[in-house]
Amino acid sequence: MDDEALIRRVREEYAENFDEEFEMDYLDATEEGHGETPANDEYHAFRRQYFQELHRLQIELVKLQDWVVEKKEKIVILFEGRDSAGKGGAISRFTQRLNPRVCRTVALPAPNDREKTQWYFQRYVSQLPAGGEIVLFDRSWYNRAGVEKVMGFCTDDEVEEFFRTVPEFERMLVRSGIRLFKYWFSIKNAEQVFRFSARLHDPLKRWKLSPMDLESRRRWEDYTRAKEIMLQRTHIPEAPWWVVPADDKKKARLNCLRHFLEQIPYTDVPHGVVELPERAHSPEYRRADVPDEMIVPQVY
Repeated sequence: MDDEALIRRVREEYAENFDEEFEMDYLDATEEGHGETPANDEYHAFRRQYFQELHRLQIELVKLQDWVVEKKEKIVILFEGRDSAGKGGAISRFTQRLNPRVCRTVALPAPNDREKTQWYFQRYVSQLPAGGEIVLFDRSWYNRAGVEKVMGFCTDDEVEEFFRTVPEFERMLVRSGIRLFKYWFSIKNAEQVFRFSARLHDPLKRWKLSPMDLESRRRWEDYTRAKEIMLQRTHIPEAPWWVVPADDKKKARLNCLRHFLEQIPYTDVPHGVVELPERAHSPEYRRADVPDEMIVPQVY
């Protein structure tokens, strides 16, 4: 990558930091008919197209959410991939417009001493959805086939037991009525190097770069071998793996969202007409003044 291309990528990466907030404002403004259309160059044109398509897909997600609640469906989506592959960004676009009482994200920490003595899948089972819920796992039980295996946090026998158990475990979930989706976000070596380097110099993202991430960088090939074995041994008809090319974050999000929506036969749920009721008014009521010391200072 030459200097000019590197500078362009850095600028795009920093613009990415603000996109989650900008997406909401931009799309809300577009709905009201006065959205900006910055088609100054190819990148801005693509950005505008991305916002518009994201908005369209999120409208479909809201329709799916209504259908899930109406039909008492249970949906689980696993997001896996290397560090910095874009799992978190994709998850936030899934959940951005949805009801947190219907759709929730699970990102479990390392198991505590008690959990280490439990059946491996036990702490994940407690997070599974009830009827009318969608659960997104930001990393999942596949930690055992990835980080735990590569970093030596489990034995070879435990890994082998995982591979023997997980296909039947997932078949049980599907037979119970859960719709299970497994996405692997795939990035190239050079792209991870760039994203890690960008995090080092970004105060908003530096916290994402842990010592474990740095060690995973050194063990790139070990993770590659672990991923290949995992996909080979756990890609089953009842719960197949889907690989999302993720070197371009925005395209990865759109492709993942669209693919997910295409897998589910949801339909529009009719809603009755909602009318805003008149406010009840009591002549005796007088609004109390709020003491000045309780008011947040109006700095802005």
